Parts: sequence; structure tokens; C-alpha cells
Amino acid sequence: MAGKLYIVPTPVGNLQDMAPRSIDILKRVSLVLAEDTRTSSKLMKHFDISTPLASHHKYNEHETVGMIASRLDAGEDIALISDAGTPGISDPGFLLSRECRRQNIEIETIPGPTAFVPALINSGLPCDRFVFEGFLPPKKGRSSRLNILANDSRTFVIYESPLRLVKTLQQLAEVCGSERPASVSREISKIHNETINGTIQQLIEHFTVNIPRGEIVLVVGGNVDSNIPKIHTNKYK
Repeated sequence: MAGKLYIVPTPVGNLQDMAPRSIDILKRVSLVLAEDTRTSSKLMKHFDISTPLASHHKYNEHETVGMIASRLDAGEDIALISDAGTPGISDPGFLLSRECRRQNIEIETIPGPTAFVPALINSGLPCDRFVFEGFLPPKKGRSSRLNILANDSRTFVIYESPLRLVKTLQQLAEVCGSERPASVSREISKIHNETINGTIQQLIEHFTVNIPRGEIVLVVGGNVDSNIPKIHTNKYK
């Protein structure tokens, strides 16, 4: 009888967000696949989890998928985690999930932390229909993606590096207009958790002066008429 692949989310910041069920699964599987074993070993130690760790990241996943699927097919239960959040969401996971589906190996994804959901809700922008873009292409295809997003009527969500945030906002101002409502959330669930809401232009001005740090989630309103909010800051400790 084949084993099961568990997709297990891990906290995006605050370790208290780790669910008891997720801890239990990581303790009883035979192997935990981690994006970075150095990062994940700290999580495992904190929750007294002694299950062996193995690397599974974007640089080796093409080579390791077959071996992992073979172990699952032989009856082992294996868990996949990423450095933070839910595997497969802008993190490794898709290739292994696809291979398990191809081989009729059962997959169970545990509900849990992911950065874009709280950022989307914190933004105050419509979230009944939205587009999750993840990381934009750094060069080739970036301009065309921005133009497609700019013309979409739905709210869209982008993951961005703090070093590129202002440049991305400037590019968005060109294609969306500087008065489009937007929101930047950073360090979600951590001590310096912060959400800044305003127009794209207001966000450019703010982050030009206040150099951003940490993990960034950028939320932009869709191409529809809306009331432009005045800029304000929400901080949660």
C-alpha cells in the first residue's frame, strides 16, 4: 500500500501559528522534505521533532522527485515543508504534487499560514475575486505581465523584494496610474508587522523615505472606479 504525501504549512513569522496537527504529522512521518534544512532544523528543534530532514528546493527538485515518489509508492509517509508558509505557493511543491497525482499517490494538504491572505484582507481592497501573481518575472515578460494585471478588474497580489519595491511601484504607476489604490504589508505576524495603505504614488513617496525591510506583499486594486483612501499605517504587535 502506498504512503501519503503531506503538504504542511509552517509559520510565516510567529511560531505560535504552527498548528498542533502539523506538529503531529511532522513527528510521525518517516521523512520531512525542507526547502532549507538549516532554516527548518530550527523549527523542528523548537517543537521537539526528531524526524530526519532532506533538502527539496528549486535547484534539486527535478532530480529528487522520482526518488521521493518511489519511497511514497513503497509505503512511506513523507511531509513537505517550505521555509515559511504553504509549499507550492511561490515555493517548491508543484513538481512533486504533479508526480504524486500521476502515480495515484495520495496527497493531503494541511490548511495553514500563507502570507498573501492576511495581506489581501489587511489591504481593505475587494477580495471576493482576486489574482495571485506571486513573484513577477525579473526581466523577460515583466512588462507584458504588468500590462495584463493593470487592465484586470480584479484586485491583484504580488510578492516582492524590499530592494525592488519602489521600482515595482514606479512601474505600476506607469501602467495603472499613480492614483490606483494599493497596499504594502511587510513582516506579517512578526514583531514589526506593518500595513501601509494608499495610492501607488503615496506608497512610492512613503517607501522612498522609509526604506522597506523584510518580506513584502503588494496588493493593488483592480481597474475599476473606486474611492482613493488616504494613506495610513496599521501596526500589529
